[in-house]
Amino acid sequence: MNKPIRTISLFCMLLFIALMANATYLQYWQADALNKDGRNRRIIQEAFSRERGPILVDGETVALSVKSDDAYKFQRTYPTPFRYAPVTGWFSYYSQTGIEQTQNDVLSGDDSRLFVTRLVDLVNGNNTKGGRVSLTLDPKAQKAAYDGLRALGEDVQGAVVAINPTTGQILANVSLPTYDPNVLASHDFASVSENYDRLNQDPAKPLLNRAIQTTLPPGSTFKLVTAAAAIESGNYDASSMVPAGATYQLPLTSGETGLVDNEGRSQCNPKRIPFEVAMEWSCNTTFAQLAIEVGAEAMQKQAEAFGFNEHYLDDLGPQAVSVYPTGTDKPQTGQTGFGQFEVRATPLQMAMVAAGIANGGTVMKPYLVDEVQSADLDILDKTTTTPLHDAVSPTTANELTKLMVATVNEGTADDARIDGIEVAGKTGTAQSGVPGKPPYAWFVSFAPADDPQVAVAVMIESVPGKDTSEIAGGALGGPIAKAVMEAVIR
Repeated sequence: MNKPIRTISLFCMLLFIALMANATYLQYWQADALNKDGRNRRIIQEAFSRERGPILVDGETVALSVKSDDAYKFQRTYPTPFRYAPVTGWFSYYSQTGIEQTQNDVLSGDDSRLFVTRLVDLVNGNNTKGGRVSLTLDPKAQKAAYDGLRALGEDVQGAVVAINPTTGQILANVSLPTYDPNVLASHDFASVSENYDRLNQDPAKPLLNRAIQTTLPPGSTFKLVTAAAAIESGNYDASSMVPAGATYQLPLTSGETGLVDNEGRSQCNPKRIPFEVAMEWSCNTTFAQLAIEVGAEAMQKQAEAFGFNEHYLDDLGPQAVSVYPTGTDKPQTGQTGFGQFEVRATPLQMAMVAAGIANGGTVMKPYLVDEVQSADLDILDKTTTTPLHDAVSPTTANELTKLMVATVNEGTADDARIDGIEVAGKTGTAQSGVPGKPPYAWFVSFAPADDPQVAVAVMIESVPGKDTSEIAGGALGGPIAKAVMEAVIR
């Protein structure tokens, strides 16, 4: 063989080796990634040509697939779009969010627990149907929360979470502003891209589930955690006298920057006042001093016992982790006592604080997926309740309940009163820390106080058109919490 032919032969052999290596790489190493790539039209065709399973709330379908008359066989549809969008999310040609994402394998029929069903369908020549996902949401509580927030104004930004204290079931998860997932599930891919870009670039962030993905200073609602730490120390109970005062200068500080006041609430002025009065009128000077007395380490431990600095929600995401800062000095610890400095919480987290107190001190792990079924209604899995932490002793929980009931009956949380039912609650108004920006309004509660069935957290991030003086957790959040509690109890 002469040299030119040998050179060409070697070159062709190298080409064949490169071709084989590339085919092996694509078919073996990259097969899974390519199979899941949203741009893979074969996968799109397959996904939209299969009857995806429904998402249900108390038997009501909130997401389902219906037959379509276009190139694809089924169209994903959301009958009650705006109310449930933060939970269901959407299923589109390029992505999934919410329950559509976390339960995708079940809904699509690809879950290993549906293997026998797929095998039977294959033998019979039937198209495989996806499984069914039932959620823990209470439709009446969800509607009450949604309507309550909407009533504050068209452009309100906020969230509501309700929890069953004894099980951890999430009964309501509402976030505003919201969106219509139907426009993101369309088979008109150009329209989907246009709508996604519009929603994603909206400064009001309608795609954000504020109930679990937004952390803000919880303000005075965090005083429940401070009170828990103080009572757990063994030095206080609901009938104790606690430190107070019209003002309090944080240690190691001077001037206005380190001065804590009570925003004109004269009930806080005496040097020592009953614990009930301090909670009823949300005395900042009391809780700053209690936090410093308890100490940074005990405050952090108590916050983490309620779920701060921890991920705990598995079936909806991503969950933002609520934060209690580590290594705080005395003035910083004092500020955390009334929910400021670097304390940040989601509405879900503050609902868990209320729920833990309601449940005798035990915080239950929150969950949204109640049951998973096959298309033939065979139960594949049912979530079991799981304790997350013993946050406080039953005795401490009882003392905290007394303080919260007094706050509703005699103090700032009176907007949550329900005729004939004893309610436990706490208001909060947190400074945003941004010059010129109004504070955030918070409200947490549970009822009935002697036999809790529901714990609620309301967070109102922004109400356009309202003056700073009009932003108050009791006035804005109390009526919403009341409506949600009534929806569950009655």
